Amino acid sequence: MTGPRSTRLRYTRQRGGGLGRLGYDVAFGARLAFSGGRDGWTRAIFTAVGVGIGVAMLLLAASVPGALAAREERGAARAGGYIQDSTGDALLFAYSDTIFRNQGVWGRTIAAEGPQAPVPPGVAALPGPGEAVVSPALAELLAGPDGALLAPRIGERIVGQIGPEGLTGPAELAFYRGSTDLDPELSNRVTAFGGGGPNEVLGPVLTLLVVIIFVVLLLPIVVFLGAAVRFGGAARDRRLAALRLAGADHRMIGRFAAGEALTGALLGLVVGAALFLIGRQITPLVQVSDLSVFAADVRPPAVLVALAVVAAPLAAVAVGLIALRGVVAEPLGVVRRATPRRRRPGWRLAVPLAGLALLYPLLRGGISSFDALAQYQVAAGAVLMLIGVVTLLPWLIETTVRRMRGGPVAWQLAVRRLQVDGAGNARLVSGVAVAVAGTIALQGLFIGIEDDFTRSTGADPTRASHSLYVGSPTGGQADRLLARVAEVPGVESVRGFRTTGVTAGSGDVQVWDQLTVADCAVLADLIAVTDCADGDVFLVTPPDAAVRAGTAPPAPVAATTRPGDRLQVGEDQYGWTLPPTVRTAEPRVDPWGGQLRGIFATTGAIDPTVPGPMTIQAYLTIDPTVPDAVERVRNLAATAGVNGQVSALSTNEQARQYVNIRRGLTVGIVVTLLLIGASLLVSTLEQLRERRRLLAMLAAFGTPRRVLGWAVLWQQLVPVLIGTALAVVAGLGLGAVLLGMVGRSLAFSWWSVAGASALGAGAAIGVTVASLPVLWRLMRADGLRTE
Repeated sequence: MTGPRSTRLRYTRQRGGGLGRLGYDVAFGARLAFSGGRDGWTRAIFTAVGVGIGVAMLLLAASVPGALAAREERGAARAGGYIQDSTGDALLFAYSDTIFRNQGVWGRTIAAEGPQAPVPPGVAALPGPGEAVVSPALAELLAGPDGALLAPRIGERIVGQIGPEGLTGPAELAFYRGSTDLDPELSNRVTAFGGGGPNEVLGPVLTLLVVIIFVVLLLPIVVFLGAAVRFGGAARDRRLAALRLAGADHRMIGRFAAGEALTGALLGLVVGAALFLIGRQITPLVQVSDLSVFAADVRPPAVLVALAVVAAPLAAVAVGLIALRGVVAEPLGVVRRATPRRRRPGWRLAVPLAGLALLYPLLRGGISSFDALAQYQVAAGAVLMLIGVVTLLPWLIETTVRRMRGGPVAWQLAVRRLQVDGAGNARLVSGVAVAVAGTIALQGLFIGIEDDFTRSTGADPTRASHSLYVGSPTGGQADRLLARVAEVPGVESVRGFRTTGVTAGSGDVQVWDQLTVADCAVLADLIAVTDCADGDVFLVTPPDAAVRAGTAPPAPVAATTRPGDRLQVGEDQYGWTLPPTVRTAEPRVDPWGGQLRGIFATTGAIDPTVPGPMTIQAYLTIDPTVPDAVERVRNLAATAGVNGQVSALSTNEQARQYVNIRRGLTVGIVVTLLLIGASLLVSTLEQLRERRRLLAMLAAFGTPRRVLGWAVLWQQLVPVLIGTALAVVAGLGLGAVLLGMVGRSLAFSWWSVAGASALGAGAAIGVTVASLPVLWRLMRADGLRTE
């Protein structure tokens, strides 16, 4: 059965030589890329899409650091420069950050001290009392069914939205609310926005982490790009070999191949640019954890863009010429039926060993001064060790399948195909194997250095789940707040206490300390006291060592006062006399992990409603199974004071730089995995398209569809399993070397290793399963047609 006659190509031999003949032969090769009718166009489209996905992956992954840096710059710009001195042109503000259903909400309560007060970035005009301007994402949340639960913390009226220049990302929940309740003496002031503080310098360990992340994210993309330029390789080899038999010499064939490969690569650059622009517009819709970026932030470095424009065509030409080495030398029939030469592991092993040789001098803490040369050395060594997966995988697949015999028909079909041409499948899964190996190495490095960037808070979540803080409400307000918090469904216990400052003496001889007022049950949580009755007062002084070291306030009141001394309490300087029954006590670690000092009084010794505004704190135990119990408590705290906060107690906290790098890695992995899946699908479809006549012929001879489906699945599964095993070994080896460089012993989470392996293998197998409908269509009788 034959189809429509394809367009004939006529080659006119050019006289002479030089650039004219070179250009003519390359142009003829470009025409070959579209020859062959529908097959030619389909082949060119697959090549362009494959290369385009690789280019788009490269550009998107390379844009991640710049996008994160843009977020940090906008965050620093809206922080402004703080001042302490009063000025009529300053903007007062208080921190009003909150959490809503595990989502962070950035907030500030503001008030202008004068008509020339600065306006935050992205805000058209300052909101008045009771008004608020919010981010578009927060406006959408407030307008939804859950908005009523969050609204009490934001403001009574929404009068505008914050522009992009005032947000770290399009999905950020943020607001500014106006207020008249800010205390000029206690609030922060800002006179100008923009600039922010200096960028933090990464230490050698974090710099090493960033370098390895770049390698792990970008190298699989380069591997897929190299595989994409080989799309349609079998048909191209047959065409060029036929031209060789028709009289073309070796040099002409090379120029034809270069022109054809160059055409596919140039089309791929166009497709890649289009896919990148589409992905750039989709990026604001994607949110990883609480991280999002604007489309304008997705800007790859200009150097990398120029490198991709130059390197992709050159790589396509180089790969195409290398693939021709065994095709143009022999007649077509002999070439297609010759037994391929067995691959040897010698030079393939030399690649990862060369990478190890580059990294070996930096072992055992050799990165204490991690200069630019050392960074390039680490990057080159890691690249070579991961490239070793690519070079070893074809040999390992060939060595493994060569010994396979027998089994069901589907198994035999798959094994025979791998024995004849396992390199194609190796190219298909090598990018996944490199990604798995790099992920395992990174996980080991993260686990090894995590303790360096994790600090124990000392908090004890078993004693309290949350801490409540409200600054300076009056005594009556504090009592009502605690009572209302206790009435919230899901709140199991409330242990509240009030704090304020006390002074003793007069004139220049005044000393200061803290007064804490609570009942005996709460005092037992704060200080080491077992015998307490209403009306008791206790003094807790810093240890002598702390006083000698200068870590305690000089001459604190608790260390110098005596029973009967007159003290001034709070801002209103309420006079209070220490009772004669005052006793000393030892401090105790509270649920937050700290130790309070000073004077501790029960409510029978001093009425907390008399001295004026006092800061209220409370330790809460909230049942996590009760829906929105924490959210209702946060609403009460926010409406009780401009700086009301409810914080969850946690035993550990991690350094911000470390967390940001880990978040950036998460974004990069998500982008890379999505595009790797797309590239795998295109590669699999291209392989099936090249084999459509064989598949249709097997179906015509009565081979069941189920057998062919299993054959295709086994043909993908065997290389995936071999590649995953190799990736685990390579990832553990690279991870061990990296841990040695930072002076850490070998530490891997085998669950993480298994998860990374399963993710990579699952991606390849899932793509194969997704391609089965195409396989069923290719098995129809019209697949026997040739053009």
